[in-house]
Amino acid sequence: MTMNASSPPFRSSRRVFALSTLALAAVLAGCAVGPTYQLPASAAPAGWKEQPAADGWLPAAPADALDRGEWWKLFGDATLDELAGRVQVSNQNIAAAVANYTQAQALVREQRAGLFPSVSLDGSGKRSGTVGGNASAGPSNAFGATLGASWTPDVWGRLRETVNSAQANAQASEADLASARLSAIGDLATNYFSLREADAEIVLLDETILGYQRAFEITSNRYAAGIAAQTDVLQAQTQLVNAKADRVGLQRTRATLEHAIAMLVGVAPADFSLPPARWTPTVPGVPTGVPSTLLQRRPDIAAAERAVAAANAQIGVARSAYYPNISLTASVGSNASRVKDLFGSANTLWGLGLSVAQVVFDAGAISASVDAAKAGHEASVARYRQTVLAAFQTVEDQLTTGATLAQQEGLRREATAAADKTEQQLLNRYRAGQVSYTDVVQAQAAALSARRALVQLQVNRQAAAIALIQAMGGGWQADWMGAARPVDNRTSNNNAASRTP
Repeated sequence: MTMNASSPPFRSSRRVFALSTLALAAVLAGCAVGPTYQLPASAAPAGWKEQPAADGWLPAAPADALDRGEWWKLFGDATLDELAGRVQVSNQNIAAAVANYTQAQALVREQRAGLFPSVSLDGSGKRSGTVGGNASAGPSNAFGATLGASWTPDVWGRLRETVNSAQANAQASEADLASARLSAIGDLATNYFSLREADAEIVLLDETILGYQRAFEITSNRYAAGIAAQTDVLQAQTQLVNAKADRVGLQRTRATLEHAIAMLVGVAPADFSLPPARWTPTVPGVPTGVPSTLLQRRPDIAAAERAVAAANAQIGVARSAYYPNISLTASVGSNASRVKDLFGSANTLWGLGLSVAQVVFDAGAISASVDAAKAGHEASVARYRQTVLAAFQTVEDQLTTGATLAQQEGLRREATAAADKTEQQLLNRYRAGQVSYTDVVQAQAAALSARRALVQLQVNRQAAAIALIQAMGGGWQADWMGAARPVDNRTSNNNAASRTP
């Protein structure tokens, strides 16, 4: 429909059309076809099997927006704190997750833009004439300008559901970013403490090698004096060389861990080094009765729940295909032989348009699309529930591991103390000629094995604590921090007992 802008009915027709359009949009706005989103139910236990139950248990519901805090500081290691800061800035997996989140946010803005009209401006200019002949008229000019607008009212909620789906995907991407940070810092802490444990074992082996070297020299002197057999010398030499070989293996392990930490902080291994340092096997204490609400901060649970929301929105998008597609267009244009005449009312033409498109027959394609969207939603719900169950299993496993390792540490300390006494007594008796050197070798091997097992158990406790913190979504809430006092287990050269500050 076109009409000259100077004609009398122009203004009244435009008002009628605008009012009719607004009325139509208002009537149909309540016809949104998307299903109302409901958080999927999940199996939240009344308490932990491996920990006494506490009051105030709630059904699991993602709460990943809560502050996790700098959980790695619970271990009280300044070098780890510095490395964790570098990981958050330079780790490439985190950088990729940040880029993915930025991309998801841009897609939300792109989808939201579809809710608004689009406006375009076209301009043209043309000069024409004849070539040859007896044309009496000279060249002519033609100029045109058109301002157009188009809008597809979201009367069925299709665009809103598309925006909701994009927002849910962006929130899932944000949860993936939190998961990348949690995973990277967790890997850093695990590798860092494993490296420090290797340092501690190297120190232990250095002390042991010195002892074996003295034993080898004593045995060699006794053999030279005709007091000991040559087999005693060979046994002492075998122990000494084996200990040196073990130390070389630990150096390789330490180098591998150092390379892994370099990758996590985003630098080449050649440009990164961690000098040996004293290791304090601090293990953060788990608050008694940690509530399951802490588990709700796990980013993988949040991402799985947001995937359910996105799938729910896709059902509405699929259902909207059952209804007509309505679009509105409007344009204002002018044509003239001179540019200055383009803006004269006598040359202005306008147009308003309304189009409605409805699928009449599609052989069940829309119905199949809706069924597919519903099935996708059901699959997302199942994956969400499985993620929640796996999360609770992980926490239970780590609670069991932590409690078991804590009990084992006390037993390992007793075994180490007994093995040390046995080694010293048998060595004294051998010097007095009361026992064979084979007995000494066996006692020394048992003592070294007990010491190394204790050190390895201590780093395993730290690894279990890190895994538990990750399973909880990262640290404890502020009101529980008072109960999470670190346990400081210091191991000196004489295997001193644990002290809890």
